[in-house]
Amino acid sequence: MNSIDIDIFAMVMHAGIMVKSVLLLLLFFSVTSWAIMIMKFRYIKKATAESHEFIDFFWKSRNLSSAFAKAKQLRGSPVARIFRVGYAELKNLSRSGTSIKKESNPSAGTEQASLSARFTGTGNVKRALRRAINSETTRMVRMVPFLATTGNTAPFIGLFGTVWGIMSSFHGIGLKGSASLATVAPGISEALVATAAGLAAAIPAVIAFNHFMQKIRILESELQNFSADFLNIIERDIMG
Repeated sequence: MNSIDIDIFAMVMHAGIMVKSVLLLLLFFSVTSWAIMIMKFRYIKKATAESHEFIDFFWKSRNLSSAFAKAKQLRGSPVARIFRVGYAELKNLSRSGTSIKKESNPSAGTEQASLSARFTGTGNVKRALRRAINSETTRMVRMVPFLATTGNTAPFIGLFGTVWGIMSSFHGIGLKGSASLATVAPGISEALVATAAGLAAAIPAVIAFNHFMQKIRILESELQNFSADFLNIIERDIMG
C-alpha cells in the first residue's frame, strides 16, 4: 500500500504545471465538499432529533406558553423556531387587540368587525409562519448546492487535466522521436491521475447531495404540516 502511495505522489510531482493546477483545484473542491458534508450531517441530525422532540412535547403540552418555553431550549430545531415566530406574532396581536372574540349578543356590525379582526389576525400569523418557513428552508439548503456543483464539474475538470497531460505527453514523444511503451506510459499514467482525482471528489459529493436533499425535503414537509396544524389551533381555540 505504501508503494502505491509513493508512486501516486511521484506521478503528481512529475506531472506538468497544468495537471498540477487541476489537481489543486480538485483538492479544493474535495476538501470544501467534505467540510460541508460534516457540517450538514451534524446540522440535519440535530435538527431532525430536536424537531421530533419538540413536536412530541407540543402535542402533549397543555398550553402554548409551555410549548414556547420548550421551543426556546431547542435552538437546533427548525420547527421550534417557526413556532417561536408564530407565537411571538400571536402575542403581538393579543397586545394590539386584533384577536377580538365575538360578543355574547353582538349587533350585526360588531359581529362583522369581530370576524374581520379574526381573519386579519390569522392572516398576520400565517404570513409570519410562511416567512419563517422560507427562512428555515434557505438555512437548510445553504451550501448544499456546492455539493451538486462538485459532482457535476469535478469529473470534467479531471478529464480536462487528463486530456491536457496526454497532449503534453504526445508532444514530448514527437519532439524526442520515440514512441515506445516505456516513453508513453509514464506521461499517460500521470495524466490519468487527474481523472481519478475528479471522480474521487465527485462521487462522495453526489451521494451526500442526494442524501441531504431527501432529509431537507422531509424537514420542509414537517414545517409545512406543523404550520398548518398550528394555524388550525389558533383559528379554533384562540381566535374563537
